[in-house]
Amino acid sequence: MRFKTNVQNICKLQSFTNKLDVTTMRKLFLLLILAIFYSCEKNDTNDILPDVFVDETINLNLPQYIDLQTPSGWAYTSGGIKGIVLQNTGIGNPPYKAFDRACPNNDCAAPMTFDGSLKLKCSCDNSEYSIIDGSPQTAGNSHFAREYRVIVLNESTLNIRNF
Repeated sequence: MRFKTNVQNICKLQSFTNKLDVTTMRKLFLLLILAIFYSCEKNDTNDILPDVFVDETINLNLPQYIDLQTPSGWAYTSGGIKGIVLQNTGIGNPPYKAFDRACPNNDCAAPMTFDGSLKLKCSCDNSEYSIIDGSPQTAGNSHFAREYRVIVLNESTLNIRNF
């Protein structure tokens, strides 16, 4: 009889443990969902720049783009919001970087300029942005320069487009 009582108690304990596991798992799942929901944040790195369609093909054999055939060479091209600056960085695959010349922090009438150094410069507030990743180089600016994707179609043709 004593054995039967112990077996019954063990069975009751197992059902209690199963219920505990299910309710604990539900609570953990709910907690995980809430954590994911509240940890999401809006990506507004270019909130003042309008969205535009970019799909530009560049022939590197044309005179205006001949400098792009060598590392550190760069050129301006049309497209984007206020034009695009394209640079051959010499590193990476592809070794080209393309950024919109529109100033991401202010609504400037003039496009950003690039002098072949590592920075794009906005003429209205003298803010600077890295040509490597578009990050702001001036204190107080939080928005990145808008970068476009560069695809090498063949040895003499590039395509610039939105990501």
